Amino acid sequence: MISKSESIGTHQKALQINLDQAVYGTFAEIGAGQEVARWFFRVGGASGTIAKTISAYDMVISDAIYGQCERYVGRRRLQTMLDHEFLLLLERLNEKRGRETKFFVFADTVTARSYVHRDDCHGWMGIRFQPHPGDEPSQIIIHVRMLDRENVQQQEALGIMGVNLIYGALNHHENPDSLIKSLVDDLTSDRAEVDMIKFSGPAFLSVDNRLASLHLVQHGLTNAAMFTANGEVVQASEVLYKKAILVERGSFRPATKVTVDMLNCAQAQFVQEPSVQGQEVVVLMEMTLKNLTDDGSIDYPDFLERVDILGTLGKTVLISNYGEYHRLASYLFRHTKKMIGIAVGVPSLREIFDEKYYTDLEGGILESFGRLFKNELKLYVYPLQDAATGSIITAGNLRVAPNLRHLYSYLLENLFIQSLRDYNPEYLPIFSRQTLAKIKSGDPSWENAVPPQVSAIIKERRLLGYKG
Repeated sequence: MISKSESIGTHQKALQINLDQAVYGTFAEIGAGQEVARWFFRVGGASGTIAKTISAYDMVISDAIYGQCERYVGRRRLQTMLDHEFLLLLERLNEKRGRETKFFVFADTVTARSYVHRDDCHGWMGIRFQPHPGDEPSQIIIHVRMLDRENVQQQEALGIMGVNLIYGALNHHENPDSLIKSLVDDLTSDRAEVDMIKFSGPAFLSVDNRLASLHLVQHGLTNAAMFTANGEVVQASEVLYKKAILVERGSFRPATKVTVDMLNCAQAQFVQEPSVQGQEVVVLMEMTLKNLTDDGSIDYPDFLERVDILGTLGKTVLISNYGEYHRLASYLFRHTKKMIGIAVGVPSLREIFDEKYYTDLEGGILESFGRLFKNELKLYVYPLQDAATGSIITAGNLRVAPNLRHLYSYLLENLFIQSLRDYNPEYLPIFSRQTLAKIKSGDPSWENAVPPQVSAIIKERRLLGYKG
């Protein structure tokens, strides 16, 4: 269940907006009816809020108004809707009432459940608005997954979220974290999910959209969010759709030479898989909420420092709440049927074979592995050097619990689990925790444990407690 902030209901939100004489705008909705505009008509006083409603369902008409596009339910279509309608609004009304009116345009384009469309019910939703009369507009865009089984319920959820977005933009734009939490007021996590949000414009100059992505996961609006190396937030399908995927999970505090060596070795083997050869491969660096907490709370500046470091390595970052690997796999399978590889170290492989993590599954560890090792998913395992003996532990000689040895042998012999080859043995003594401790203590040898570009950004910006 998504936790709710203390707030007024959807009816009251719509009514308050209708009664605000300084707010006036356009509603443009495609798909799932005009459920957002309907709320404002239903509560009364809509003439004080709605300048126009439009629903260009027909593709030819939609193209004639907004221009042609490849995907009618996509970010690009939503953006052209917001651009077009806001320009029209100003052209027609700014001279008459621009001095006392905060103009806005709300738009959505949605694929809801129907007789012919049963799966992947989702949509894009956004608002362009003026915080004060005459201001340059700011904008919020979100991607929504609708999880109800029936069309009518999906329409209802869409309407509620649209009202929440409009109310949040007009009343909480100075507090984006509160705005994010309010998006799911009067909704639950089994009805709707927001897996991408992007703030832009003068009202949000201090907002870091990477941090907003983390808040989506942290507040339970979604289980995973993603952004690129340059900080651009993306919706998962935009990046992963029909692509082969390679993932490395870690805390990356900091990213070390082991981090890079593990990924490079895994990628070298992954691209040689028969089903991957010639395919485009997407590489993700994943951090779970567990990776971000030490005492139960998240240090936001520390999080941004870590992703800045990953950005210097040119890596796309996935933030998730998927503690178990089979849940991460299910998320990736949702977006692609191509092969998936996960690069892990021996300590992580040991955890994967610890039965205590699967007590919530009826089938226990067997059910977990059934979910994990399908659709050609493989684990690529980086070795561990035993600190006491100096011996090298690999996927080939790792010992698991006696009752799991036959299962482990089966997965190993059928190449679901593979040892990484051609790793650099000089990197095996490197551990992130020790490297971080050296950074904080001023021991200069930490630089030998990280790639040059990581060392440069840590020293230049004094990240992770570096004092020089």
